[in-house]
Amino acid sequence: MEKIISTDLAPKAIGPYSQGIMVGDLVFLSGQIPVDPNTGEIVTGEDAIVAQTHQSMTNVRSILESQGLNFNNVIKSTVFITNMDDFPKVNEVYAQYFQETYPARSCVQVAKLPKGALVEIEVIAHK
Repeated sequence: MEKIISTDLAPKAIGPYSQGIMVGDLVFLSGQIPVDPNTGEIVTGEDAIVAQTHQSMTNVRSILESQGLNFNNVIKSTVFITNMDDFPKVNEVYAQYFQETYPARSCVQVAKLPKGALVEIEVIAHK
């Protein structure tokens, strides 16, 4: 049986998809771009990729927490970035959200992301 996941603490879906779906003990989160859920806008900052990676991870955390989960429950993540030269900064921010065991991960460069985002992060977690 599947359960649709939705929380106001993360940006609403901007298309025909759910923030996440739980199937049994597995939780599949849709990719999170760095949209501030309070403004609906992409975050900016002096170092945009750092600010955007933090916001994407914050959005992931909010959805996980809405289900009583945290980053320790994540077993797989996929990171999409528009410039592979940003990988070291993304990696540094990403590492701040995990303790002890890191999940399996893929990171790929893509040509473009929704709303002009520089990064998008999706995860699979286990309850």
